[in-house]
Amino acid sequence: MSSLAALDDHALAARIASEAGEFLVGLRDEMFGAGARSWQVMDAGDARAHDFIVARLLEARPTDSVLSEEGRDPKDRLDAARVWIVDPLDGTNEYGEPGRRDWAVHVALVMGGQPVAGAVALPACELTFATRPAPVVPPRAAGRRLRIVASRSRPPYASIVLAEALDADIAPLGSAGAKAMAVVTGEADVYAHSGGQYEWDSAAPVAVAAAAGLHVSRLDGSPLVYNRPDPWLPDLLICRAELATPALEALWG
Repeated sequence: MSSLAALDDHALAARIASEAGEFLVGLRDEMFGAGARSWQVMDAGDARAHDFIVARLLEARPTDSVLSEEGRDPKDRLDAARVWIVDPLDGTNEYGEPGRRDWAVHVALVMGGQPVAGAVALPACELTFATRPAPVVPPRAAGRRLRIVASRSRPPYASIVLAEALDADIAPLGSAGAKAMAVVTGEADVYAHSGGQYEWDSAAPVAVAAAAGLHVSRLDGSPLVYNRPDPWLPDLLICRAELATPALEALWG
């Protein structure tokens, strides 16, 4: 049995996400140091991180199915009891900007439509958040205004609605994983997304956020369900538990 195969699912997700992140940091430094263009670095990061993660999962869990943003949709996954849903490089644009830290690696195991183990690595920050041991969300600092993390380019409508209803500030940030982990670490209070995502964008962040005791749902309050025939999963809400009711009321009255 390989050392990876001996790990439980939580530790395996964390190990693979961390090692893929270390690989990506080295690749970016090497390519930019050699004069590569940003698009070359982004393309290489997406493809090579995918190969790295899939190879590790094949070694550790050879009978499991894998759905990756950068791979083909496997025909067996809808009938599989265990499906790994991964985003090898979440925040490709941020990865392609030298010095940016708000990109991530997502690795999640889904069973029965729910993420049961997972990890989000923020490699440029040398951090990995996993479902076990689960992160501890710190209390909100007294006197600090509520903060909603949103897209750098154009905040989704849901974020604008919540900022007005909750009297909160909007803080721009890169990848979905970075945004979700900002709520986990207490740097932000709400991450609300509308306008389009796929299952690999949120499976691992939702796994970690839920393990930490945060509220996770779709924007209408319904559960997030994974490993569906169509992996399009366009919206989500991750927030501190005490903000779930006012946030959902603000969105839907």
